[in-house]
Amino acid sequence: MVDVTKWPIFSLMAPEELPSIRKACVFGSSANEAIYITNDDEVFVFGLNCSNCLGTGDSQSTIVPKKLDFLSGRKVVSLSYGSGPHVLLATDDGELFAWGHNGYSQLGNGTTNQGVAPVVVSANLINKKVTEVACGSHHSMALTDSGEVYAWGYNNCGQVGSGSTANQPTPRRVSSCLQNKLAISIVCGQTSSLALVDNGEVYGWGYNGNGQLGLGNNGNQLSPCRLVGLQGVCVQQIVSGYAHSLALTDEGLLFAWGANTYGQLGTGNKSNQLSPLQILTEKERVVEVAACHSTHTSAAKTQSGHVYMWGQCRGQSIVLPHLTHFSCTDDVFACFATPSVMWRPLSMEHDDFLTVAQALKKEFDNPETADLKFCVDGKYIYVHKAVLKIRCEHFRSMFQSHWNEDMKEVIEIDQFSYAVYRAFLQFLYTDNVELSPEDAIGLLDLATSYCENRLKRLCQHIIKRGITVENAFSLLSAAVRYDAEDLEEFCFKFCVNHLTEVTQTTAFWQIDGNLLKDFICRASRCGAFKN
Repeated sequence: MVDVTKWPIFSLMAPEELPSIRKACVFGSSANEAIYITNDDEVFVFGLNCSNCLGTGDSQSTIVPKKLDFLSGRKVVSLSYGSGPHVLLATDDGELFAWGHNGYSQLGNGTTNQGVAPVVVSANLINKKVTEVACGSHHSMALTDSGEVYAWGYNNCGQVGSGSTANQPTPRRVSSCLQNKLAISIVCGQTSSLALVDNGEVYGWGYNGNGQLGLGNNGNQLSPCRLVGLQGVCVQQIVSGYAHSLALTDEGLLFAWGANTYGQLGTGNKSNQLSPLQILTEKERVVEVAACHSTHTSAAKTQSGHVYMWGQCRGQSIVLPHLTHFSCTDDVFACFATPSVMWRPLSMEHDDFLTVAQALKKEFDNPETADLKFCVDGKYIYVHKAVLKIRCEHFRSMFQSHWNEDMKEVIEIDQFSYAVYRAFLQFLYTDNVELSPEDAIGLLDLATSYCENRLKRLCQHIIKRGITVENAFSLLSAAVRYDAEDLEEFCFKFCVNHLTEVTQTTAFWQIDGNLLKDFICRASRCGAFKN
């Protein structure tokens, strides 16, 4: 569990204030500024206030949190910061706010005057809904819900993607080869920009002196260029450090490129890499990567929860991924990054008292308090009848007087495995599922039978994270069988993206003939068989 007080600036807050925090972000050249959002959607700031980056309307530093009344009640969906610093904030209704350093028009208001308080960025964004923001050192980017990318601010190396090196005073759509693409994520290095599009391709532009665009050369790019070094893989997450970049594929493979002065690429040396190179090849599947433009630090989390760090770590150069005791990548930046900023806004959880949810979780499978047990594969699972009735319509019906099960102390289950049924019961106590992708298929079957729609979605999420070339077609078949449309679409796209490999697996040729025909017809309509 993340502890926000691992960032020194938050140690200034009283313990009784911390539970009110829902999201937090530490930023600034010395990690001396912070912004946080409360459970009531109030926005507070405190710290040094360099370049008016706190947005309080004055240039005074503050050790006591101050509320930004202008943002009260607005639900924050994305937040980013530059090196000035300047701050960008997007709300759930698509509005974009900016404040702080503006020497290069990175606030997008057409001037170079400091932004002492949050103002709406509206130029060229009228009727556009901003869903994500990203800041480089002194340039800014915004992503809309229609997949368009806008950029503005400092452009000495082409990081705005306008085709020139003239600074951009207001948001301008990044077009060129992104014109007909649907972007789903954006990130910035200090003076470079990357965009991920919905088919897994990555595009980069801006400064490339260290190879941080991954194009195989070190020439700056004034317009977006596709990273051909990632051709053949489908990227699902991108992050950028000060001058290096990381990409995570839908198969859990990790690629790195760019500057490597501190070993931040994790290649075992300090040589820059001009093209994407796969790292962590001997480790298990990676599910999350982390970096931010303020630091030379990298981190990754694997499927089993192991967290690795490398690069500049408290002054040391760690040239190979080092296994830590942390449970999340955020802790790496709190404890080892220089400065110790946050690589993303932190969503908070609190454990200062035992909540109802925590108490229920603790009592699952506890024979001392249980009043009912299920026998599956000869093993007992201890539960509480009242909890099951409250949490599940299936059990609410089962424990009626006209059902035989209502009078039993032990209920035999033979249509599902022990692992699957225990995971289901545990879900009723915890809202979480811990299963392998293969077992998650069985749980998806159970969720479908019991009409547990949220559980179906969780199973689909687990299966998506565990999809591989070997199991992709089996998972597609399961998605069709259990009427999981979102999962079916995901598995179908994965199969098309890895068509050659998938068609060579045993699972592909063992699938029901009708499903195979449907897949071939659908893939053909998508152009999968064109030369």
